[in-house]
Amino acid sequence: MEDQIAELTAQVAALQSAAGTTNTTFAETFYYLTIPLMIIIHAGFLAYEMGASRLKNVLSSGVKNILAFAFMIPTFYFFGWWVYWGFPTGLTLSEGPAGISGAAYASSIAWGWGESAQYMGPNIADQASGVFFGAFALFAATTASIMSGAVIERIQTVGFVILAIVLGSFAWVVAAAWGWHADGWLVTQWGVHDFGAAGLVHAVAGFFALGVLINLGPRIGKFNPDGTANHIAGHNMPMTVVGLMLIIVGFWGFLMACVIVPGEAWSWFADKPATIYGTPITLSALSFNILMAVAGGIIGSWVLTRDPFWMMSGALAGIISVASGLDIYFPAMAFLIAFSAGIILKPAADMLERMGIDDAVGAVTVHGTIGLYGVILLGIFGSGYPALQGAEGEVATISFVGQLVGAVTFFLLGFVPGYVVSFILKMLGMLRVSAGAEQVGMDKVKVPAAGYPEGIPAPAVNLAPGE
Repeated sequence: MEDQIAELTAQVAALQSAAGTTNTTFAETFYYLTIPLMIIIHAGFLAYEMGASRLKNVLSSGVKNILAFAFMIPTFYFFGWWVYWGFPTGLTLSEGPAGISGAAYASSIAWGWGESAQYMGPNIADQASGVFFGAFALFAATTASIMSGAVIERIQTVGFVILAIVLGSFAWVVAAAWGWHADGWLVTQWGVHDFGAAGLVHAVAGFFALGVLINLGPRIGKFNPDGTANHIAGHNMPMTVVGLMLIIVGFWGFLMACVIVPGEAWSWFADKPATIYGTPITLSALSFNILMAVAGGIIGSWVLTRDPFWMMSGALAGIISVASGLDIYFPAMAFLIAFSAGIILKPAADMLERMGIDDAVGAVTVHGTIGLYGVILLGIFGSGYPALQGAEGEVATISFVGQLVGAVTFFLLGFVPGYVVSFILKMLGMLRVSAGAEQVGMDKVKVPAAGYPEGIPAPAVNLAPGE
């Protein structure tokens, strides 16, 4: 009898071990797949920005976007990842209530200065940190690409790279540590909830771009002496619209990576699918709400503009407007909020233009204004829902005041460093290209290649006989 019990115990232990290995492998694969999906976002931004540029600037816009992606990976590795784990409680490197932040924790998990060997080679004890790092690094790259579109056709390449590093590997990371972390002080003290990063990624990046645009100034010819604006069309609207659709595809990976899936490798929330805050979430809820948000944003913009550019921008705005509460909203609510975002999108962009801001692709409005709109709306429609599931069962709840505090914080974490760093670059002559280079086209002076060496043929015109 004792032998049978011992054998059964060994079999149960073996099954538990196999299940743990399976769960861990699934968790690792899950995040591994979010990375190429999020890279599709950057393929979308690349096409979107090149299409929105005039023929003389198409390649310089592409180069800038490629560099934004490339510089985020090493800079996020060397210090951005460490900031996320070290500073959730403020700027003191102190440990938070969930025990997953502070100096000691950051030093063990954020390996940028030489500790990554423990995750490499034959050591497979950790099957989570590398892929989780990869997902976060792509969030960082997304912030830089958001800012990239707003400043096309007149910014210096080196100045842009410096701004991208500050945004992607510092500014948004502080916002994430404070408002997208179980130890974040915005979460524990104010109940801030931003599941899909509408505020801490999109609004931070959008208002960082606004700070830069104030110092960068408009493109030559954008505004008339009386302050009225001229439309500067890109050279390829179909490329721009397809690029926007690719960003929508990549959003599925972005929002997948906001889910904590069970796995033995995790030291937190290992028993259930959860948000970054430990509250419940399912991929089913995401599927309903993302699709409804895309549709709502497109329809709202179509009702007002009939313009394919704003319709596809409305799709982005729709997702961003509900991103904070994708884990809470019912599909009908997601559709209505996204529809409202599509309606207000173009008027909000026009208002910014009337203020003398030349945002070439509407990034400040789509990501900044709509991002904060979504954060604040969750304070109305999600009030009373749990914002955080604490380690000992205590629950912080969502409130309008808390979401407003979060919105103001995200605005400041974007706008202030964007304005200050771009002001310094302007004083050093590193922000804007010369007027001559801008007029002749940045491709001729910045890129040793031609986007369309044979030109783009003019469309054929069918003339009636005798004309």
